[in-house]
Amino acid sequence: MQYIVLDLEWNQAMSSQASIFNKLPIRLRGEIIQIGAVKLTEDMLPGEVFKADIKPVYFRRMHHRVKQLTGIDKERLSKSEKFKTVMKRFLDWCGPDCTFLTWGCDDKGIMEQNLIIHDMDIDWMSNWINLQVIFNLQTGGDGNQKSLIKAMEYFGIEQTRTAHDALDDAYNAALICSKMNLLEGLEKYKNAGTQPAGRISPAASHHPASGPLPLEHVVSRTYDSKAELFGDKNLTGIVCPDCGASLKSCRWVSQGDRRYMTMASCPQHGKFLLRLKLRHAEDDTWNATRLLYRADENMASYYSKKASHPRSRGGRKHINWKTGKNLLPDSE
Repeated sequence: MQYIVLDLEWNQAMSSQASIFNKLPIRLRGEIIQIGAVKLTEDMLPGEVFKADIKPVYFRRMHHRVKQLTGIDKERLSKSEKFKTVMKRFLDWCGPDCTFLTWGCDDKGIMEQNLIIHDMDIDWMSNWINLQVIFNLQTGGDGNQKSLIKAMEYFGIEQTRTAHDALDDAYNAALICSKMNLLEGLEKYKNAGTQPAGRISPAASHHPASGPLPLEHVVSRTYDSKAELFGDKNLTGIVCPDCGASLKSCRWVSQGDRRYMTMASCPQHGKFLLRLKLRHAEDDTWNATRLLYRADENMASYYSKKASHPRSRGGRKHINWKTGKNLLPDSE
Protein backbone atom coordinates (compact mmCIF):
# COMPACT_ATOMS: atom_id res chain seq x y z
CA MET A 1 0.00 0.00 0.00
CA GLN A 2 1.34 3.43 -1.02
CA TYR A 3 0.36 6.36 1.21
CA ILE A 4 0.21 9.71 -0.56
CA VAL A 5 -0.34 13.03 1.22
CA LEU A 6 -2.27 15.32 -1.13
CA ASP A 7 -3.17 19.00 -1.14
CA LEU A 8 -5.09 21.09 -3.64
CA GLU A 9 -5.49 24.78 -4.38
CA TRP A 10 -8.53 25.90 -6.34
CA ASN A 11 -10.02 29.02 -7.86
CA GLN A 12 -13.60 30.15 -7.25
CA ALA A 13 -16.22 32.00 -9.24
CA MET A 14 -16.20 35.76 -8.73
CA SER A 15 -19.80 35.60 -7.53
CA SER A 16 -22.34 32.97 -6.53
CA GLN A 17 -24.55 34.50 -9.24
CA ALA A 18 -21.92 34.20 -12.00
CA SER A 19 -23.34 33.33 -15.41
CA ILE A 20 -20.92 30.39 -15.78
CA PHE A 21 -23.08 28.38 -13.38
CA ASN A 22 -25.87 28.37 -15.95
CA LYS A 23 -23.59 26.51 -18.37
CA LEU A 24 -22.22 23.87 -16.00
CA PRO A 25 -23.86 20.46 -15.40
CA ILE A 26 -23.03 20.65 -11.66
CA ARG A 27 -22.57 23.44 -9.13
CA LEU A 28 -18.76 23.61 -9.20
CA ARG A 29 -17.47 24.85 -5.82
CA GLY A 30 -13.92 25.32 -7.03
CA GLU A 31 -11.72 24.63 -10.05
CA ILE A 32 -8.37 23.05 -9.17
CA ILE A 33 -5.40 25.23 -10.17
CA GLN A 34 -2.60 23.44 -8.32
CA ILE A 35 -1.92 19.95 -7.00
CA GLY A 36 0.84 18.94 -4.63
CA ALA A 37 1.57 15.47 -3.25
CA VAL A 38 4.16 13.62 -1.17
CA LYS A 39 4.69 9.86 -1.08
CA LEU A 40 5.42 8.47 2.36
CA THR A 41 8.32 6.05 2.74
CA GLU A 42 8.04 2.70 4.54
CA ASP A 43 9.06 4.57 7.72
CA MET A 44 6.19 7.06 7.14
CA LEU A 45 8.58 9.89 6.31
CA PRO A 46 8.22 12.39 3.44
CA GLY A 47 9.61 10.94 0.22
CA GLU A 48 9.07 11.54 -3.50
CA VAL A 49 7.05 14.66 -4.42
CA PHE A 50 4.74 15.83 -7.21
CA LYS A 51 3.65 19.39 -8.03
CA ALA A 52 1.83 20.95 -10.96
CA ASP A 53 -0.13 24.08 -11.78
CA ILE A 54 -3.34 23.58 -13.76
CA LYS A 55 -4.83 25.90 -16.36
CA PRO A 56 -8.50 26.65 -15.52
CA VAL A 57 -11.17 26.42 -18.20
CA TYR A 58 -14.26 27.47 -16.22
CA PHE A 59 -13.19 30.01 -13.59
CA ARG A 60 -10.55 31.74 -15.71
CA ARG A 61 -10.57 35.02 -13.82
CA MET A 62 -8.64 34.68 -10.57
CA HIS A 63 -10.66 35.39 -7.45
CA HIS A 64 -8.85 38.14 -5.53
CA ARG A 65 -8.88 36.09 -2.34
CA VAL A 66 -7.35 33.05 -4.04
CA LYS A 67 -4.68 35.18 -5.71
CA GLN A 68 -3.85 36.83 -2.38
CA LEU A 69 -3.54 33.53 -0.49
CA THR A 70 -1.71 31.46 -3.10
CA GLY A 71 0.27 34.06 -5.03
CA ILE A 72 -0.94 32.38 -8.23
CA ASP A 73 -2.11 34.69 -11.01
CA LYS A 74 -3.77 34.30 -14.39
CA GLU A 75 -0.53 34.86 -16.32
CA ARG A 76 1.20 32.02 -14.49
CA LEU A 77 -1.66 29.60 -15.07
CA SER A 78 -1.90 30.46 -18.77
CA LYS A 79 1.40 28.59 -19.24
CA SER A 80 0.19 25.48 -17.42
CA GLU A 81 -1.33 22.22 -18.66
CA LYS A 82 -5.05 21.50 -18.47
CA PHE A 83 -6.68 19.35 -15.80
CA LYS A 84 -6.93 16.05 -17.73
CA THR A 85 -3.28 16.16 -18.76
CA VAL A 86 -2.05 16.89 -15.26
CA MET A 87 -4.29 14.25 -13.67
CA LYS A 88 -3.07 11.54 -16.04
CA ARG A 89 0.53 12.41 -15.11
CA PHE A 90 -0.37 12.48 -11.44
CA LEU A 91 -2.10 9.10 -11.44
CA ASP A 92 0.82 7.56 -13.33
CA TRP A 93 3.12 8.98 -10.65
CA CYS A 94 0.90 7.58 -7.88
CA GLY A 95 0.84 4.04 -9.21
CA PRO A 96 -1.69 1.37 -8.13
CA ASP A 97 -3.02 0.53 -4.67
CA CYS A 98 -2.88 4.00 -3.06
CA THR A 99 -4.42 5.57 0.01
CA PHE A 100 -4.71 9.36 -0.15
CA LEU A 101 -4.27 11.46 2.97
CA THR A 102 -5.47 15.07 3.16
CA TRP A 103 -5.65 17.64 5.92
CA GLY A 104 -9.38 18.23 6.17
CA CYS A 105 -12.39 17.22 4.15
CA ASP A 106 -12.60 19.88 1.43
CA ASP A 107 -10.07 18.42 -1.01
CA LYS A 108 -12.01 15.20 -1.64
CA GLY A 109 -15.22 16.99 -2.61
CA ILE A 110 -13.37 19.43 -4.86
CA MET A 111 -11.47 16.61 -6.56
CA GLU A 112 -14.66 14.62 -7.15
CA GLN A 113 -16.38 17.63 -8.72
CA ASN A 114 -13.43 18.37 -10.99
CA LEU A 115 -13.18 14.76 -12.14
CA ILE A 116 -16.92 14.62 -12.85
CA ILE A 117 -17.00 17.87 -14.80
CA HIS A 118 -14.04 16.67 -16.91
CA ASP A 119 -15.67 13.25 -17.44
CA MET A 120 -12.89 11.34 -15.68
CA ASP A 121 -12.98 8.21 -13.55
CA ILE A 122 -13.40 8.65 -9.78
CA ASP A 123 -13.01 5.01 -8.71
CA TRP A 124 -9.38 5.57 -7.70
CA MET A 125 -10.61 7.85 -4.89
CA SER A 126 -12.08 5.03 -2.82
CA ASN A 127 -9.28 5.11 -0.21
CA TRP A 128 -9.33 8.69 1.08
CA ILE A 129 -8.45 9.66 4.67
CA ASN A 130 -8.95 12.91 6.62
CA LEU A 131 -5.78 13.29 8.69
CA GLN A 132 -7.51 15.70 11.06
CA VAL A 133 -9.52 12.77 12.42
CA ILE A 134 -6.37 10.77 13.23
CA PHE A 135 -4.73 13.84 14.76
CA ASN A 136 -7.72 14.35 17.06
CA LEU A 137 -7.81 10.67 18.01
CA GLN A 138 -4.14 10.63 18.97
CA THR A 139 -3.93 14.00 20.69
CA GLY A 140 -7.15 13.97 22.70
CA GLY A 141 -8.81 16.48 20.39
CA ASP A 142 -12.44 17.54 20.69
CA GLY A 143 -13.49 16.51 17.18
CA ASN A 144 -13.30 20.03 15.75
CA GLN A 145 -11.11 20.83 12.77
CA LYS A 146 -7.56 21.89 13.62
CA SER A 147 -5.51 24.00 11.24
CA LEU A 148 -2.34 22.61 9.74
CA ILE A 149 -0.35 25.30 11.53
CA LYS A 150 -1.85 24.38 14.91
CA ALA A 151 -0.99 20.71 14.38
CA MET A 152 2.57 21.64 13.44
CA GLU A 153 2.86 23.74 16.59
CA TYR A 154 1.59 20.82 18.65
CA PHE A 155 4.44 18.60 17.40
CA GLY A 156 7.04 21.39 17.45
CA ILE A 157 7.47 21.37 13.65
CA GLU A 158 9.06 24.57 12.38
CA GLN A 159 7.18 26.35 9.59
CA THR A 160 9.80 26.72 6.84
CA ARG A 161 7.53 26.36 3.80
CA THR A 162 4.94 28.62 2.21
CA ALA A 163 1.33 28.29 3.36
CA HIS A 164 -1.27 27.83 0.61
CA ASP A 165 1.22 26.26 -1.76
CA ALA A 166 -0.11 22.79 -2.58
CA LEU A 167 3.22 20.98 -2.32
CA ASP A 168 4.38 22.87 0.77
CA ASP A 169 1.10 22.19 2.58
CA ALA A 170 1.24 18.51 1.55
CA TYR A 171 4.84 18.28 2.78
CA ASN A 172 3.94 19.84 6.13
CA ALA A 173 1.04 17.38 6.48
CA ALA A 174 3.49 14.57 5.69
CA LEU A 175 5.75 15.81 8.51
CA ILE A 176 2.76 15.59 10.86
CA CYS A 177 2.20 12.02 9.66
CA SER A 178 5.77 11.21 10.68
CA LYS A 179 5.02 12.39 14.23
CA MET A 180 1.88 10.27 14.62
CA ASN A 181 1.39 6.52 14.80
CA LEU A 182 -0.16 6.57 11.35
CA LEU A 183 -0.78 2.84 10.89
CA GLU A 184 -2.56 2.62 14.24
CA GLY A 185 -4.49 5.78 13.39
CA LEU A 186 -5.60 4.37 10.05
CA GLU A 187 -6.91 1.25 11.77
CA LYS A 188 -8.85 3.24 14.37
CA TYR A 189 -10.06 5.65 11.69
CA LYS A 190 -12.37 2.95 10.34
CA ASN A 191 -14.34 2.98 13.61
CA ALA A 192 -13.82 6.60 14.60
CA GLY A 193 -17.43 7.63 13.97
CA THR A 194 -16.19 10.56 11.87
CA GLN A 195 -16.18 10.34 8.11
CA PRO A 196 -13.92 12.28 5.72
CA ALA A 197 -16.78 14.61 4.84
CA GLY A 198 -16.67 16.03 8.35
CA ARG A 199 -19.73 14.39 9.87
CA ILE A 200 -19.44 13.47 13.54
CA SER A 201 -21.42 10.63 15.01
CA PRO A 202 -23.91 12.19 17.48
CA ALA A 203 -23.61 9.27 19.86
CA ALA A 204 -19.82 9.48 19.89
CA SER A 205 -19.74 13.21 20.57
CA HIS A 206 -22.61 13.46 23.04
CA HIS A 207 -22.32 13.65 26.81
CA PRO A 208 -25.38 12.69 28.89
CA ALA A 209 -25.22 15.95 30.81
CA SER A 210 -25.02 18.16 27.72
CA GLY A 211 -28.73 18.14 26.90
CA PRO A 212 -30.78 16.55 24.11
CA LEU A 213 -28.96 14.42 21.56
CA PRO A 214 -28.52 16.23 18.20
CA LEU A 215 -29.90 14.62 15.08
CA GLU A 216 -26.91 16.00 13.17
CA HIS A 217 -23.46 17.13 14.26
CA VAL A 218 -21.51 18.28 11.21
CA VAL A 219 -18.31 20.29 10.80
CA SER A 220 -18.59 22.42 7.66
CA ARG A 221 -16.07 23.13 4.95
CA THR A 222 -14.20 26.45 5.02
CA TYR A 223 -15.59 29.69 3.55
CA ASP A 224 -13.93 32.92 2.48
CA SER A 225 -16.41 35.06 4.39
CA LYS A 226 -19.18 34.93 6.95
CA ALA A 227 -21.66 35.95 4.27
CA GLU A 228 -20.61 33.02 2.07
CA LEU A 229 -21.05 30.66 5.01
CA PHE A 230 -24.57 31.87 5.79
CA GLY A 231 -25.39 31.82 2.08
CA ASP A 232 -24.70 28.08 1.78
CA LYS A 233 -28.16 26.54 2.02
CA ASN A 234 -26.65 23.08 2.52
CA LEU A 235 -25.33 24.39 5.84
CA THR A 236 -28.01 26.87 6.92
CA GLY A 237 -31.11 25.21 5.47
CA ILE A 238 -33.28 22.74 7.36
CA VAL A 239 -34.64 19.57 5.78
CA CYS A 240 -37.05 17.47 7.81
CA PRO A 241 -35.11 14.32 8.77
CA ASP A 242 -38.34 12.31 8.78
CA CYS A 243 -39.91 13.17 5.41
CA GLY A 244 -37.15 15.05 3.57
CA ALA A 245 -39.21 18.22 3.02
CA SER A 246 -37.34 21.53 2.80
CA LEU A 247 -38.53 23.71 5.67
CA LYS A 248 -38.81 27.48 5.87
CA SER A 249 -36.68 28.76 8.75
CA CYS A 250 -37.36 31.60 11.15
CA ARG A 251 -34.86 34.45 11.45
CA TRP A 252 -31.39 33.77 12.80
CA VAL A 253 -30.84 34.81 16.40
CA SER A 254 -27.46 35.42 17.99
CA GLN A 255 -26.65 33.58 21.23
CA GLY A 256 -23.32 35.35 21.64
CA ASP A 257 -19.80 34.00 21.14
CA ARG A 258 -20.43 33.51 17.40
CA ARG A 259 -23.31 31.12 18.04
CA TYR A 260 -26.56 31.42 16.10
CA MET A 261 -29.83 29.54 16.01
CA THR A 262 -32.99 29.31 13.95
CA MET A 263 -36.13 27.17 13.98
CA ALA A 264 -38.38 25.56 11.41
CA SER A 265 -41.57 23.49 11.56
CA CYS A 266 -42.68 20.49 9.56
CA PRO A 267 -46.51 20.20 9.37
CA GLN A 268 -46.22 16.44 9.96
CA HIS A 269 -43.20 16.00 12.19
CA GLY A 270 -42.98 19.05 14.41
CA LYS A 271 -40.31 21.67 15.16
CA PHE A 272 -36.55 21.56 14.63
CA LEU A 273 -33.86 23.82 16.04
CA LEU A 274 -30.66 24.46 14.08
CA ARG A 275 -27.56 25.85 15.79
CA LEU A 276 -24.34 27.07 14.19
CA LYS A 277 -21.10 27.68 16.06
CA LEU A 278 -18.82 29.81 13.87
CA ARG A 279 -15.03 29.88 13.91
CA HIS A 280 -12.81 32.56 12.39
CA ALA A 281 -9.40 31.12 11.42
CA GLU A 282 -6.04 32.84 11.36
CA ASP A 283 -6.10 32.93 7.53
CA ASP A 284 -9.37 34.93 7.70
CA THR A 285 -11.55 32.00 6.59
CA TRP A 286 -14.67 30.77 8.38
CA ASN A 287 -16.20 27.42 9.20
CA ALA A 288 -19.00 26.23 11.47
CA THR A 289 -20.27 23.33 13.49
CA ARG A 290 -23.88 22.55 12.61
CA LEU A 291 -26.17 20.88 15.17
CA LEU A 292 -29.77 20.01 14.36
CA TYR A 293 -32.20 19.10 17.16
CA ARG A 294 -35.77 17.94 17.36
CA ALA A 295 -37.06 20.91 19.33
CA ASP A 296 -38.81 20.21 22.62
CA GLU A 297 -40.85 22.78 24.56
CA ASN A 298 -37.79 24.13 26.36
CA MET A 299 -35.92 24.71 23.11
CA ALA A 300 -38.89 26.38 21.45
CA SER A 301 -39.39 28.60 24.47
CA TYR A 302 -35.71 29.53 24.63
CA TYR A 303 -35.66 30.45 20.94
CA SER A 304 -38.83 32.55 21.26
CA LYS A 305 -37.40 34.37 24.27
CA LYS A 306 -34.15 35.22 22.49
CA ALA A 307 -35.93 36.19 19.28
CA SER A 308 -38.28 38.54 21.14
CA HIS A 309 -35.46 40.55 22.77
CA PRO A 310 -35.54 44.19 21.68
CA ARG A 311 -32.78 45.11 19.29
CA SER A 312 -29.89 47.13 20.61
CA ARG A 313 -29.55 50.80 19.71
CA GLY A 314 -28.56 51.09 16.09
CA GLY A 315 -30.63 48.01 15.28
CA ARG A 316 -29.59 44.42 14.85
CA LYS A 317 -28.69 43.83 11.27
CA HIS A 318 -29.83 40.93 9.13
CA ILE A 319 -27.69 39.32 6.48
CA ASN A 320 -28.09 40.51 2.92
CA TRP A 321 -27.36 37.25 1.15
CA LYS A 322 -26.54 38.89 -2.18
CA THR A 323 -24.11 41.58 -1.00
CA GLY A 324 -22.85 40.07 2.24
CA LYS A 325 -23.37 43.41 4.00
CA ASN A 326 -25.07 44.02 7.34
CA LEU A 327 -23.91 40.76 8.88
CA LEU A 328 -25.22 39.39 12.14
CA PRO A 329 -23.16 40.52 15.13
CA ASP A 330 -20.65 38.23 16.78
CA SER A 331 -22.21 38.70 20.22
CA GLU A 332 -25.26 40.00 21.97
